[in-house]
Amino acid sequence: MSFLRRRSATPAGPDFDVLAMDPGDWPGNLGAGLLPAPDGTCQGVFLRYDLFGGRGPAMIIGNLPEGSAAREVAEDEVPFEVAQLLLALENDEEVTVVGTEDVPVMQGDNLLIVRRVKLSESRISCVQFDRSDNVLVTIAAWDRPITDDLYTLLKPLPAELFQQG
Repeated sequence: MSFLRRRSATPAGPDFDVLAMDPGDWPGNLGAGLLPAPDGTCQGVFLRYDLFGGRGPAMIIGNLPEGSAAREVAEDEVPFEVAQLLLALENDEEVTVVGTEDVPVMQGDNLLIVRRVKLSESRISCVQFDRSDNVLVTIAAWDRPITDDLYTLLKPLPAELFQQG
């Protein structure tokens, strides 16, 4: 996937392309958050798509570059995006990873290996895949299955979306 590459110039936000759904393609509210490191570099970007009218997100998509502390979770611990989804929904029940499954998905002419993360809470769907620039993309959805159609909606978002102004 050649379009998923590290940017040459450093914008005011992340120094990598953010892969997500275009805000114009989503009928609800969109929120974005940056995960800064102590040295000022961006250690991740999270996009929160809200379809529930302000009562919590339906989906969180995270982009975590190599070396991001948020990528470091224990084997049965949920990905950071799942924890953020549960927090935003004010759901404090304990959720753990009960298994994973690698699934091949065609993205245009490219083969994408998607890791489906099976969780103890069946209302959460979670998938992860590694991009060619070593950025880990995680999609966590509440009460909605993640189908192969979703991957065709993912695209790099413009850097201007994350610049401070």
